[in-house]
Amino acid sequence: MTAPAPVRTLVVPRAGQLDIEESVLPPLPPGRFRARTLVSGMSAGTELTWYRGTSPYLRAGWDAELGMFDPDRPAAGFPVQQLGYMEVAEVTDSRTAAVAEGAVVAMAYGHATAVQADPRTQHVVPLPPGLDPLLGIYVAHLGPICVNGLLHAAADVGGTDLRDGVDGRLVVVTGGGPIGLLVGLLARVHGAAEVVVVDPTPERRAAARALGLGAVDDTPEPARDLKVRWRHGPADHGADVAFQCRGTGSALATALRCLRPQGTVVDLAFYTGGAGEVDLGEEFHHNGLAVRCAQIGRVPRGLGHRWDRRRLSAETLALLAAHGPAIRAQLVTDVVPFDAAPVLFAELSARRRHVLTAALRV
Repeated sequence: MTAPAPVRTLVVPRAGQLDIEESVLPPLPPGRFRARTLVSGMSAGTELTWYRGTSPYLRAGWDAELGMFDPDRPAAGFPVQQLGYMEVAEVTDSRTAAVAEGAVVAMAYGHATAVQADPRTQHVVPLPPGLDPLLGIYVAHLGPICVNGLLHAAADVGGTDLRDGVDGRLVVVTGGGPIGLLVGLLARVHGAAEVVVVDPTPERRAAARALGLGAVDDTPEPARDLKVRWRHGPADHGADVAFQCRGTGSALATALRCLRPQGTVVDLAFYTGGAGEVDLGEEFHHNGLAVRCAQIGRVPRGLGHRWDRRRLSAETLALLAAHGPAIRAQLVTDVVPFDAAPVLFAELSARRRHVLTAALRV
């Protein structure tokens, strides 16, 4: 068997601290491959919940069978030893015909300088020659999250393909982070009549405009202006569909206010602080609205025979092939050495630094 190999991994030993831990990968058995990381992307919203100690997994145990958090089950605890899900690596050793040595692949294994993986149980996406590895960080997980959002919008109107939920429709995206911007771009590519991103951060609104999307501040109230402009008929104003991509209750409330009667919010956000700003007795009730969660662990019910993680990744690759330079220019705002990760996390957590996508280069 191939000899053991050293690996360095980012771990969170306690809230507010990030360390680099050194260990050794075991000998490589048959059926697996080993790869060295080229670049590891950071999904700030999710990863900072672990860094700050606010993840719901730290408060209660997840009962996967019943699909609920149970305070009587053991919760996850510190140290957090796997952080992140946006990796690109070069295969250095392979004992499986499924993955060739020398291939560059996208995976989701966390911030580590190397990985040993089994393609029978892990999602491995070979990247096409010439694709910038910095774009490859979106292929295995974050891009599929966005594609799955459009798929849920399609299913909401009885469709089966990405175009069905946005073609010719007026689209609002609340939250101009990487997920919001990629969702907005996907909606535009698949025929949306207009896409408007709502976000309070000037840099994110500028990135949205550079991608060919509309952009407005979330203060003052944006819903009234959009509804006045988007008139379908008497007492029928607003967006056909809203994609909620920012983990705050105020953003969800804005998404609901922007919708036309009987519209749907497709929700891709992660609410670690709850959603107390949402009043279900207001627009949600009076306009007959719906909220549909698009969670990456599930494609819409009934579409599993047509859509899986591999196809979601393939759609991500198609988007990168068509719009890669613009995505690279607007979304990948910070590229830092792997060893600089502790400083990066500390600055982001303290809000001393703003990023869209940060990438750790190994």
